[in-house]
Amino acid sequence: MSIVVTGATGHLGRHVVGQLLEKVPAGQVTAVVRSPRKAADLAARGVRIAVADYNAPETLDGLFSAGDKVLLISGNEFDKGRPGQHKAVIDAAKAAGVALLAYTSAPGSLTAALADDHRATEEILLASGLPYTLLRNGWYHENYTENLAPVLEHGAVVQAAGEGRLSSASRADYAAAAVAVLTGEGHENATYELGGDVAWGFAEYAAEVGRQTGREIAYRAVSVEAYTGILTGAGLPEPLARVLAGVDASIEKGELVVSTGDLSRLIGRPTTPLAEAVAAALRN
Repeated sequence: MSIVVTGATGHLGRHVVGQLLEKVPAGQVTAVVRSPRKAADLAARGVRIAVADYNAPETLDGLFSAGDKVLLISGNEFDKGRPGQHKAVIDAAKAAGVALLAYTSAPGSLTAALADDHRATEEILLASGLPYTLLRNGWYHENYTENLAPVLEHGAVVQAAGEGRLSSASRADYAAAAVAVLTGEGHENATYELGGDVAWGFAEYAAEVGRQTGREIAYRAVSVEAYTGILTGAGLPEPLARVLAGVDASIEKGELVVSTGDLSRLIGRPTTPLAEAVAAALRN
């Protein structure tokens, strides 16, 4: 039996594999990657490396074995039909008879277009008959803290979320939840709504960045249309810019406030405070 992690060299995948290696022998972990070069450090630690591509279903043949536990980390190619990509993995897992397939989805309350691919994937997974776990991950601290340069340059946090609040957590927190499911028992056919313990708004975020840098940082709320224009002006493709701006509209409606406590219960500790994520970003 192996624990198989797809997208293992991505931002979330690396956290998952790293935390798995703290709990199970490296020989029990399989990292599925597109580029073995990017996984050389994992291979050096004894992790089995499997090369496969969501866009090439034939590369998934023989990837899984009966009894495996699989983490399907959602793809990030928004323009390539993600539900179809995910279905290829689910079909291969079903053919092999894996024990569990966990999928990193989006909060059930999210109505933004970003959630559409996740809902479609959930339907495919449930229809497959596989034992499943839905890890409905909320927003990541790093979605903001890894993009502090323009905030510091302009002295402003610019978003289209109005006075909305969100319950973000760190990638490491969400990875810990996945590891708890992959190494634990009793998670079959469960759905977890995951988010940080403390909801916050962008005025608070701006104030925290200002506090830690000793600079005046304002929160400037703009319209969804204006924010879409800002993102495209920064080089994002317009379809992706519209998706991200749509998430801000959902934040304004409160759709990314997650109050279940599922995340902290799964990981057995409080979630990482936003202030800690800001501090880590400023150190790097």
